[in-house]
Amino acid sequence: MPKGIKDTIEAKGFAIQIYTEDFKNEYISLTDIARYKSDEPFIVINNWLRSKDNIRFLGLWESMHNPDFKPIEFDRFKNEAGSNAFTLSPQKWIEKTKAIGIVSKPGRYGGTFAHTDIAMEFASGVSPEFKLYIIQDYKRLKSDENSRLSLGWNLNREISKINYKIHTDAIKEYLLRDPTKEQLS
Repeated sequence: MPKGIKDTIEAKGFAIQIYTEDFKNEYISLTDIARYKSDEPFIVINNWLRSKDNIRFLGLWESMHNPDFKPIEFDRFKNEAGSNAFTLSPQKWIEKTKAIGIVSKPGRYGGTFAHTDIAMEFASGVSPEFKLYIIQDYKRLKSDENSRLSLGWNLNREISKINYKIHTDAIKEYLLRDPTKEQLS
């Protein structure tokens, strides 16, 4: 998982990690969402990736957001999806298609993360009820963020207003000796 700003939402007592790299794209932990269903979240994620409809969704998302997406590899997965012998892991999906919507990192602090669009689709497959709890807390998080950002914007606005008066007074006093009426205005 790339380093970025981290946050947490909670749904029915389950903590779900969120991180962002660029303040535009947020990634939600599929591993944490899958824990709602099973103690072995990687199995839930891998089973979700076996579905032809989910593969189509991922391919469509990637084709809309990722110029480096490999459609030929996607078509291969799409054609094989649904058969009994078909298996797909997040790592394999990322490696073969150059996907950016899912991020997977092994290790103690790793896990599988997905863009919010994909994570919400995944949550639907885990439990529609659980998805609604996730959406509810995600909206709360966004509202809190928005409040914090708007306070900062208003503070900057007030500081600019104060600085404007200081700057204009300094110009009048030090730069304009005997100003004309036009310069004063």
